[in-house]
Amino acid sequence: MTFSIIARDALTGRIGMAATTSDVGVGARVLHGRARVGGVLTQHTTDPRLGTRGVELLAEGLDARTTLDALVASATCPEARQLAVIDAAGRTAVFDGEYVDPARAFSAAEPSVAVIGNVLASPEVGAAVLRRFLEDEGADLAARLLGALRAGRDAGGEGVPLVSAGLLVVDEHSFPYVDLRVDLAAADPIDELIALNDLFTPKRDDYVRRAIDPDVSYAFPGGQP
Repeated sequence: MTFSIIARDALTGRIGMAATTSDVGVGARVLHGRARVGGVLTQHTTDPRLGTRGVELLAEGLDARTTLDALVASATCPEARQLAVIDAAGRTAVFDGEYVDPARAFSAAEPSVAVIGNVLASPEVGAAVLRRFLEDEGADLAARLLGALRAGRDAGGEGVPLVSAGLLVVDEHSFPYVDLRVDLAAADPIDELIALNDLFTPKRDDYVRRAIDPDVSYAFPGGQP
């Protein structure tokens, strides 16, 4: 009961991912990434350990396909899992365990982008996510990912109200470039996350500068956190 997307921006090398579901706190469990290494989506009877292990394997130099094969081989009950992996070069790989109902699921691995979904209103939901992402080529990665989620929602989503959504983008530092979540939405989590990202986007580069050069605080009366 989750649909998600993971992608690499060819211009910046950033890795980004976004997910939404009809349960609480999707961002903390599904999205896993590391700057200049890659990322993993883990869902459908979610095992977050597969996300952290996948990132470590990518950091060791394994490509997306080899990482995915290793995760499936080591997983507890791989039949219950749905996974997507992207490496630093933009190579992707996806896996659907046999418990994932294909009539209500979607998975696609394209160059620099992968989409997976389960317990969907129809497979068209995932297709809409992928299609919108590809159509928005050249747009900011974070906005592009959220626009893709919105397209999936508008194509039917899960057929029940969505509750949470998460967005993670990693760039060149050990901390995330963007890490935003709506863990329990008052209305629609995707709309709320888009509004949150719109507020955050003008500030994100300054937040990075403050981290790597504390003297930047001189520009703000009284300093800023």
